[in-house]
Amino acid sequence: MKRTKQLALAQTPDGSTLSLHEHDGTYSIRVNGRELMSTRHVHSEEKLAEVACTPYARTPGARVLIGGLGLGYTLRTALRCLAQDAEVLVAEIMQEIVDWNRNSDFPLAHDALADARTRLVMSDVYDVIAQAPRQGRFHAIMLDADNGTTAMSTEGNERLYDETGLAMVYGALCPGGLVVYWSAKQEPRFAKKMAKSGFAVEIQRIRAHATSGGMHTLLIGRTESTSSKFRTRG
Repeated sequence: MKRTKQLALAQTPDGSTLSLHEHDGTYSIRVNGRELMSTRHVHSEEKLAEVACTPYARTPGARVLIGGLGLGYTLRTALRCLAQDAEVLVAEIMQEIVDWNRNSDFPLAHDALADARTRLVMSDVYDVIAQAPRQGRFHAIMLDADNGTTAMSTEGNERLYDETGLAMVYGALCPGGLVVYWSAKQEPRFAKKMAKSGFAVEIQRIRAHATSGGMHTLLIGRTESTSSKFRTRG
């Protein structure tokens, strides 16, 4: 049996331990020993980008924001969906995660980070969203900062999910723009909170693998409607 190899360690701003591992060609990131993400379960992360970016595939100069680089799958899919004049802004607070992805020895996001459309900002995505009304709004925002609406990897991410954070997200979007939140679990209360904040909400349940595995959740908020209703698919 092949052993799991620990490839690198880092400390998050709140003192948690972040680690990169490899086992039989699969790469994963863990927080305090608990798996946060893995290259075995990327289908829903790719769908996150597809749902957010496909509506803007032909929009001239489309501008989108990804909260957190992770293992690079959302970034790669966003680039695949968007035109050559798009801008994909990635907000990441951990330099080590950027270094791991840029390391060509690992099959992660080396090429995607080198793409001319990618703009990497070493900043908390919350701060990038707060500055958007002054520095330029986004057509789409993708938020996959934690395993759900309760912060796991970094304390402070919960700000993305409260009423103030939702209002900031709404204000950071272009008219008719959308935000897509990723979660490892169902989030009915958060969906209602999104609707109360003015989003027209759609919920999609997506498999971790294309045809099998557990179900993850995409919560899609659209700014073109203030309807408080939401529906579930999948």
